[in-house]
Amino acid sequence: MRLANRPLRLAACAAVALLAAAVGCAPQDESPGGPGAAGQGKQSCDRGKLATVADGKLTVGTDKPAYAPWFQDDDPASGKGFESAVAYAVARQLGYGKGAVSWQTVPFANAFAPGQKKFDFDINQISISPARKRAVAFSSGYYDVRQAVVALKGSRAAHAKSIADLRHLKLGAQVGSTSLDVVNDTVRPDQPPAVFQKNDLAKSALKNGQVDAILTDLPTAFYITSAEVKDAQVVGQFAATGAGKEQFGLVLDKESRITGCVTAAVDALRKDGTLAALEKKWLTDAVSVPVLK
Repeated sequence: MRLANRPLRLAACAAVALLAAAVGCAPQDESPGGPGAAGQGKQSCDRGKLATVADGKLTVGTDKPAYAPWFQDDDPASGKGFESAVAYAVARQLGYGKGAVSWQTVPFANAFAPGQKKFDFDINQISISPARKRAVAFSSGYYDVRQAVVALKGSRAAHAKSIADLRHLKLGAQVGSTSLDVVNDTVRPDQPPAVFQKNDLAKSALKNGQVDAILTDLPTAFYITSAEVKDAQVVGQFAATGAGKEQFGLVLDKESRITGCVTAAVDALRKDGTLAALEKKWLTDAVSVPVLK
């Protein structure tokens, strides 16, 4: 990690103020992905010629299984599902066709753990957060997300109308997820939540009665209840809180030289309506889902 060197670098800039413009010593803290997001050295966004892990290729990471509705049939390379479609749209914006995109399996928590990355960016429903920014860089957000509660129909959890109603229940969520953060920081249940390595394990625990309810993002909650656990329902969603809304972002190495390029691509796709069109095509709207307060 090179962040520790930034104070010395800034001091050097101050000492050679007359040469600052020439040597590019301006601090990079204001880049969209957080401190140091733009990476070290000169950054080029020439289409198809980025400083990628593999020359001429864009390496994209995601977890396995790759869940619907974010991907279809556990096949990230298909271009089907919201995140697969977004990844290819970003790639095209950067000058890489479908044949120049290589997919790599990256476990969810590994994507934003400290350490050098072997992907150019990872897309896996990973929310941008200050804690994660200490280890990795993020693009700007490509999806505005809310968390939701899923429970079996007719259960005590299914009748919850408020956050207080959830506090006496056994809740579950995936490890390292913002769903688990909502359990611990917003719900604050009476008993420790069940923590699962995969959402598949959380769904099995729900079906087997090991937990009363599980938390996940809203589109995943819709898919679980419509296609995977037919006797389950979406109980409610949580309101956006705080100064900033929760967003999924593309994850990059802390020292990546292409974070600014990737962010510019995401911003362009939001501005021209591509992200909205893909969301409408692949994700279910949050119609009539009550907000838990």
